[in-house]
Amino acid sequence: MCPGVWIVLFFYLGHIEVTSGDIYSSMLTIQQALDTEKVLTEHLAAYLEEETYRLNDLHRFYNKVSALHRIADTSVSDPIFAYTLLKRLQSEWMNVVDSLENNDNLRVLKDGYKKVEKNLPVLEDVEGAAKGLMRLQDVYSLNVKGLTQGVFQSGRSSQLGVLYKPDQVSSMSADDCFHIGKIAYDMQDFYHSIPWLEEAVSKFQDSYGRWFTEDQGSLQDALDYLAFSYYKTGNVSRALDLSRECLLYDPYNMRLALNVAKYEKILDETPAGEDVLAPNLLRPNVTHLRTRDLYEGLCRTLGSQTFRYEDPRLKCSYDANSPYLVLQPLKKEVVNTTPYIVLYHDFVTDYEAKKIKELAAPWLQRSVVASGMQQAQAEYRISKSAWLKDTADPVTRNLDTRIAAATGLHAKAPYAEYLQVVNYGIGGHYEPHFDHATSRKSPLYRTNAGNRIATFMIYLSSVDLGGATAFIYANFTTPVVKNAAIFWWNLHRNGEGNEDMLHAGCPVLLGSKWVANKWIHEYGQEFNRPCGLNPGE
Repeated sequence: MCPGVWIVLFFYLGHIEVTSGDIYSSMLTIQQALDTEKVLTEHLAAYLEEETYRLNDLHRFYNKVSALHRIADTSVSDPIFAYTLLKRLQSEWMNVVDSLENNDNLRVLKDGYKKVEKNLPVLEDVEGAAKGLMRLQDVYSLNVKGLTQGVFQSGRSSQLGVLYKPDQVSSMSADDCFHIGKIAYDMQDFYHSIPWLEEAVSKFQDSYGRWFTEDQGSLQDALDYLAFSYYKTGNVSRALDLSRECLLYDPYNMRLALNVAKYEKILDETPAGEDVLAPNLLRPNVTHLRTRDLYEGLCRTLGSQTFRYEDPRLKCSYDANSPYLVLQPLKKEVVNTTPYIVLYHDFVTDYEAKKIKELAAPWLQRSVVASGMQQAQAEYRISKSAWLKDTADPVTRNLDTRIAAATGLHAKAPYAEYLQVVNYGIGGHYEPHFDHATSRKSPLYRTNAGNRIATFMIYLSSVDLGGATAFIYANFTTPVVKNAAIFWWNLHRNGEGNEDMLHAGCPVLLGSKWVANKWIHEYGQEFNRPCGLNPGE
């Protein structure tokens, strides 16, 4: 309802209250009172009309959310569904609740909202989710229009292949698209802002004339941001067209008018015969990731291997090399020989995987990486993690024993780190990195147990799409195999780091990826893995 309506209502109510003491003493004042009531009735009619529209809009929002909850069990791992959920909880519900008038029933709703407010996502959560979608867009070459429709389409526009299409589509609204485009715009990332804002403009135009309570953006906003995005990329002609269109909806916006004049002047000053070509949009350069093309190319295989990776040396066997394994040998698969990488199938049971996740869940915090002599959060590692001691539960204690039997190494502290349990979020990933320290200043050396000699990683869940482990220089990937574990050596026998072990956790396209890492250090392993002088060993 327009605030002006309430101002007039309160004005007249106040007027009646002040003069009510002597209204009955004159028919003239009674007639005036009737006229006053007529005005109130007119305003009440206007209020009811506005309120009916608002209630219809709330019904629309309720039906939209209710329909999404009917498919929530199967869609919660869908990153589009997850992004729109976070955005609804962070801003849309707040906009809806704040739009409600302050009567008793609505006060109850507001009080209920306040009680859970501390548990709601903040703006940074929604921004992180938006960046996750842009990451998926890049790594898997996903089409933006398909994403807005809840469909994962990969490849060029003329030859799109459908990677995933859910039975119940989690489509995105114009405001959803606008929010992602604006986040990219605020980062000066016009490579991403332009396609998302184009979709926002298209969707706002389709619904123009209809106002949705939960929205923050508008057609004018989307046109304005899109125009300036094109200007910043050198496409002045397109920026001018969009700014002129925006002026049609907002004719008194002086800033827009000045932008139009500026763009017209730039084009007028262009020498005759010299075309102002629209430059190709270039993806932002990432200085810290020199192997981006290799990494993303491997991720796009989604863990599948082509025939050229077939090798007779890659084989499966039962491993009973430890007395612990005699009665229950491990299912061992050699997935790569140089460097040597092994996959143990069914290394944990469903119960053990579930128990480890339950133990870790209350302690999950944003994962960190080594940064000089400190540890810090980083955009190239998006996940939450927790550390479990072997004393946390019999499951973790037995797990250490089993890892030691499989590797022939001491797997308990102080020879190894505690079990790190990791859960990845929307577009969750870990860009190419080494598990071992590449500098003596690394925090890893504070344990006085030397460098990380080996990695043992357990897949505690399956994922529907993406999330493969990519070995960059070895040029292959392993998919997420629930309950399986993967093992590799980080150091050569001479103690030097193995450069071939550069690896990455590809972004999760669909599903919830859980892993448990056991990093084993070199001290105390001298007799289990004797040193050698050959740098290739």
